[in-house]
Amino acid sequence: MEWESDDKELKAAGAEPLPAGRRGVRIHGWEIDCRKLFILNSVHLQRWEKELQTTHLPEMVFGDNCLVLKHMNSGTKLFFNAFDALVGWKHEALSPVEVPAAAKWKFRSKPLQQVVLDYDYTFTTPYCGSETVERNVECGSAIPEEGSSCIQWEDCKEKIDLVALASKEPILFYDEIILYEDELADNGISLLTIKVRVMPSGWFLLLRFWLRVDGVLMRLRDTRLHCLFGERNKSCILRESCWRETTFQALASKGYPSDAAAYSDPSIIADRLPIVMQKTQKLNIGVSCVVQNPIAISGPASPRNQPQQTSS
Repeated sequence: MEWESDDKELKAAGAEPLPAGRRGVRIHGWEIDCRKLFILNSVHLQRWEKELQTTHLPEMVFGDNCLVLKHMNSGTKLFFNAFDALVGWKHEALSPVEVPAAAKWKFRSKPLQQVVLDYDYTFTTPYCGSETVERNVECGSAIPEEGSSCIQWEDCKEKIDLVALASKEPILFYDEIILYEDELADNGISLLTIKVRVMPSGWFLLLRFWLRVDGVLMRLRDTRLHCLFGERNKSCILRESCWRETTFQALASKGYPSDAAAYSDPSIIADRLPIVMQKTQKLNIGVSCVVQNPIAISGPASPRNQPQQTSS
């Protein structure tokens, strides 16, 4: 069921929905735009395979799904899409997870076909989002020199206050988007999703990659972003990345169940998975200028695949 906003709460918070045909809100200088469409058809899949230089893609790729968060005054744009996530998978190029010999037959597309899993069939990605800054020729010092960026994340020790986020603040907008999914030939799940919610005080999103190779391995890579609205449309964003991973054997040795059915919801069992990487970064946004000429800073998708804001 799609989220339905409350007009009174939007108005009280100084927010407004996006024009008809678009899904999202404008609030405190931010435009938050969600797009959810269908999985890629065979023609588009072939095009992606060519651009990514691979013959392997997840079973379901929602290539036109995206989330765009744009700070209108500074031109800062954060966006999330499947193509850039798969570029990250391709670049990281992890070794394939070993599966039991009895499970390999499930990866066969034809009888008696030999299966060689010589690529990361889990589609694990280090992706934590894409960034664009829009150049302004009238903005003086706000113009980035070639090779530099107005978007500069700084490492910090601050943490996102999840307790405060759980408070009874009105939710002005909420959505959940699937970027890609693969059931690993009925041998588990590989799933990349993003959830976003907007409150009067700020916005929060969770980008989650969840992997379960039944009987073998679980991997959880979470990226959380929390933006607090400030005065004069200034904003401060905290970005936390936390990677967790363990084997079914390691969990069983601690007395936890070894049945894959016990691990269907990563939110419930996340604390059982040891942390293998964790970091927090901060981004302060407050430049005010008229923006022109977008310049991609990160997110290596081709221009065709970079999410554009849809029009009605």
